[in-house]
Amino acid sequence: MASPSSFCLLAALLALLSWQATASDPSPLQDFCVADMHSPVRVNGFPCLNPMDVNADHFFKAAKLDTPRKTNKVGSNVTLINVMQIPGLNTLGISIARIDYAPLGQNPPHTHPRATEILTVLEGTLYVGFVTSNPNNTLFSKVLNKGDVFVFPEGLIHFQFNPNPHQPAVAIAALSSQNPGAITIANAVFGSKPPISDEVLAKAFQVEKGTIDWLQAQFWENNHY
Repeated sequence: MASPSSFCLLAALLALLSWQATASDPSPLQDFCVADMHSPVRVNGFPCLNPMDVNADHFFKAAKLDTPRKTNKVGSNVTLINVMQIPGLNTLGISIARIDYAPLGQNPPHTHPRATEILTVLEGTLYVGFVTSNPNNTLFSKVLNKGDVFVFPEGLIHFQFNPNPHQPAVAIAALSSQNPGAITIANAVFGSKPPISDEVLAKAFQVEKGTIDWLQAQFWENNHY
């Protein structure tokens, strides 16, 4: 007969497995659940439109992802197509983005709290990488050329950089959430509103408060459009 401690261990393992099973976007329980953006009901995601009111346009957007985008001062532009642009993505657990990189441009270190990302280079060359969690903080990086594919695990800090000083680059990324979210590390740390105490950041980064004050005074531009 199993001991009480064995039952406790089994219960803990089952709880952990069930939590992991629901840690990303939930699986749909019907063919589709087109987001009703105007419903007063608040749920995790969006409530469903009446299927009788759904048409093909709810699954479509003339996104012009074949068209180059203007980049910002960090040299990139992320054009994300998620549930906010295509209501039919609701509950389907996927979105897509076109990323344009200027020569020597980058998509700076950031994380997607709700999605794994798989990136394909369409034009040019990219130096990409991600960093594992504490305590090792191991960097996995690679130089990608046209047609190459790289995966960024969910929640981990990652980046892309175009090392070519003369030619732009373009990539397409698929993400495993209808709303993956993005946290750009520098923007979040130095551009939060209200700002994080400079004493906190000076201690965390082991620099003078004046350095933190200068960083917080910069304009931390968003590259997600």
